[in-house]
Parts: sequence; C-alpha cells; structure tokens
Amino acid sequence: MELPQPAVTPAPTTPAPTPAPAALIRIDDDLVLRPFDPEADLDTWVRVIDESLEHLRPWMPWAAEHSRARTAGFLAGRAELWEAGEEFSYAVAVDGRLVGTCGLFRHEDTPEGAYEIGYWLHPAATGRGIATRAAAAMVQEGFRLPGVDELLILHDAANHSSGAVAARLGFTEAGVDADGLRTWRSVRATRQ
Repeated sequence: MELPQPAVTPAPTTPAPTPAPAALIRIDDDLVLRPFDPEADLDTWVRVIDESLEHLRPWMPWAAEHSRARTAGFLAGRAELWEAGEEFSYAVAVDGRLVGTCGLFRHEDTPEGAYEIGYWLHPAATGRGIATRAAAAMVQEGFRLPGVDELLILHDAANHSSGAVAARLGFTEAGVDADGLRTWRSVRATRQ
C-alpha cells in the first residue's frame, strides 16, 4: 500500500532588495552623510532652507515654492524613494549639525545605467570642501551600485561653484544644453 505524499508548497519568494548605497557614510570625524529623519529633522531642515533661500533661489527652482508643508512632504518621501532605488538622499551633517544635502537620483531623462549627483549647502558651510567630499562619497557609492556605468552632475552654467566641485572630482565637462544646464560626466573605470 502506497502512502499519500505530502503536498509540497513552494517556499514564499521575497523580492530581492533593491541595491542601495550605504545608509550612513562617515567621511571623517566631523562630516557625516546620513538618512533624513522626517520627524526629528523637520524643524532644523526648514530653518536650514529658510536661511539658504537667497543662496538657493538662482539655482534651485523648488526654492521659490519653499514651505514647511513642502519640506515635510520632501522628508516623508525619502524612505520610499530610497527603497525603490530612484533617489538616495543624505543629510549632510558637520559636527552633528545639518548643513545641507547630497544624493544620487534619477530623472525620467537620466540615461539607463546612470545616476545624477546633486548637492547644496547652507551658505555658512560653503568654501570648506564639504560639497566636494560629500559628492566624492556619492561617486564611490554610485559606482558600487550594479549596472551603474556613468555618473552625471548637472547645474546651471552660471553656477561656477557647482562646476568647481565636478572639476575637482575629475568629471569631464560634456557641454551646456539649450536650457543653460552644464553636464559633467564620470564613467566607471573598466577592470582589466
């Protein structure tokens, strides 16, 4: 007599996590890149933006529509965008104080296999190499992501400070488009 065989139920499959850069990047004793905390960072982040508006308005279109509610929405959306692999936003902290942001992101027109690097700092934090060191960390993290062969930095052609960061990082200038956006490229070094 043959015994009935137990039914075999396949093990549930969990989708593979989206590859992501490190969540916490300690650049040195003073400079740390960390995820935003939507609740704990809200008041401070609103203040940092408020104090930076004159500095940001010429280069960041969103600065014209800055409000506490929009900032709260921005912070609330960070985790979901991170998990989807669309945008990896970091709070830039110096000696534990928020002074800006940097990150890796993709737009609809970002080429396949590429991420853009973005950054901005409170005016009091500029001129000390913070943006360059934060963007250098984004280069390292970006090229660690599978399938990423190119990193881009785009900025208003008149924003010479942003261009100086790209040049210091060894990006190659690729030109200025009809909208006045300058593009810089860095291509993953091929392994021999």
